Amino acid sequence: MTGPLPDDPWSIGLYAGPDPLHLSSSPDVANPIMTREQVSDVPAAFVADPFLLPWQGEWHLLFEILNHGRGTGEIGWASSPDARAWSYRGVVLSEPFHLSYPCVFAHDGEVFMVPETLDASAVRLYRADPFPTRWVLVAPLIDRRLADPTPFRFDGRWWMFACPVPSGHDALSLFCAEVLTGPWREHPASPLITGDRSRARPGGRVVSWDGRLYRFAQDCGPRYGSGVRAFEITRLTPDEYAERECAESPVLGPTGIGWNGKGMHHVDAWPIAPDQWIAAVDGIRPR
Repeated sequence: MTGPLPDDPWSIGLYAGPDPLHLSSSPDVANPIMTREQVSDVPAAFVADPFLLPWQGEWHLLFEILNHGRGTGEIGWASSPDARAWSYRGVVLSEPFHLSYPCVFAHDGEVFMVPETLDASAVRLYRADPFPTRWVLVAPLIDRRLADPTPFRFDGRWWMFACPVPSGHDALSLFCAEVLTGPWREHPASPLITGDRSRARPGGRVVSWDGRLYRFAQDCGPRYGSGVRAFEITRLTPDEYAERECAESPVLGPTGIGWNGKGMHHVDAWPIAPDQWIAAVDGIRPR
């Protein structure tokens, strides 16, 4: 074992709202929906970094489990028929190195995942075969130590945000590629941010809403994981990048009590009906 369990662990909740910028706890969901106590196959110190995926009539949740015995992260899986009641299913990806931030997405009828793989000194692309219980390494995409890599597709190309200073949380890089497997190149405007812990490190999937793109960033200014801020991407081309912070930002923060009383640092928002969104979020409780 790696020592005593933390008494202020991260856990996972589900928020809802009319759009991805106005999210809050829903009365018909008992938060948190996933805690370390529900992990039954490995000793879990905490669960965090949740990503949702609706697939073949069911909702799936992939997230980091910090394995207390190994001291490294693994990727866990839970499922739900209605995105409200969740069942833990088990660890689905483990490597000799730390894994977290399992950014999962569907493309061309298959499911892929780009988790954080810092200690492999590369951003790695995995493909489900089959989803979600087996993951096959497709290729390393970028040979660099990058935190929270967040790929997304826009205007016929692939793009990826990532933090090149994992311990400082204060820089943001941007990469692009014509096809998912690459080659990937760094954008000429990258790094987009340097020396600012409050808006650099990615905090969840990039979303499209009302014809506009939004990225989420961890606010690590006061401390790591203190909140999530939102930015509208106003210009994204192979040569240019511009954004502005949304008036609603920060969109997530500590509630002062309970499972997310101390902080929140991740959001994965999905539209489920007109003017109706759900989001997987995480939070850390006070000691």
